Amino acid sequence: MSGDTRDRLLAGAIATLRDKGIAGASARSIAATAGVNQALVFYHFGSVEELIITACQSATRARVALYSDQFAEVTSLRELLTVGRSLHEAERAAGNTQVLAQVLAAAQQSATLAEAARVALNLWINEIEQTLQRILADSPIKAALDIPGLARALAAAFIGLELYEAADPESSEHALDALAQVAVLTEVLDDLGPVARRALRNRLRRTQATRAGH
Repeated sequence: MSGDTRDRLLAGAIATLRDKGIAGASARSIAATAGVNQALVFYHFGSVEELIITACQSATRARVALYSDQFAEVTSLRELLTVGRSLHEAERAAGNTQVLAQVLAAAQQSATLAEAARVALNLWINEIEQTLQRILADSPIKAALDIPGLARALAAAFIGLELYEAADPESSEHALDALAQVAVLTEVLDDLGPVARRALRNRLRRTQATRAGH
C-alpha cells in the first residue's frame, strides 16, 4: 500500500505540474490529484520540492527509456532530427515537455530544483550525445564539432520550442525546418570526394587553431 501511495503521489505531481504549472503544485493540489491525504506528501517525500524532484527525474527516465530503441536505429543527423521532431510532438501532446519546462522555470529561484532539472536534462542529453558520436564518426565535420555542446544545444532547442510554440507556433515550425536544413548540409559535406574532404578538414583545423589562439 505504501508503494502504491508513493506511485500515486509521483503521478499526481506530474499531472499537477502539467495542468496547473509549478505555481499550482502545492501539497494540497498534488494530494487531491493523487486521491490521498496531503500529509502523505511529507511522510513519503519530506517536502513538496523533493516530491517534484523525484517525480520529474523518474518520469524523464521512463520517457528516455521509451525512445532509446528509436535513437539506436538512427543512422544520420537527418534521421535524428526526424526522431526528435516526432518525439517533440508526442511529448508536447502528452504534456510531458511542459512538466520539465515548469521545473526549469522554478529552477531560477531554487538551486535544488536547478540541480534536479540538470540531472533530468542530462538523461536526454546523454542519449543524444551517444547518437551524435555514432552517426558522425566518419563525417569530415566531426573534428570541428563540439559534440557534447551540440547535444546540449539540441536538447535546449527542443525544450525551448515548447515555450516558443505557445506564443508563435508558425515561427517554431520554421525553427525546426532550419534544423532540418543543417542536416541536409551535413549530408552534402559527407558526399564530398577525398580531395575535397581533405581540404575541408584542413580548413576546419586552421579555423580551430585560430579560435584557440584567441
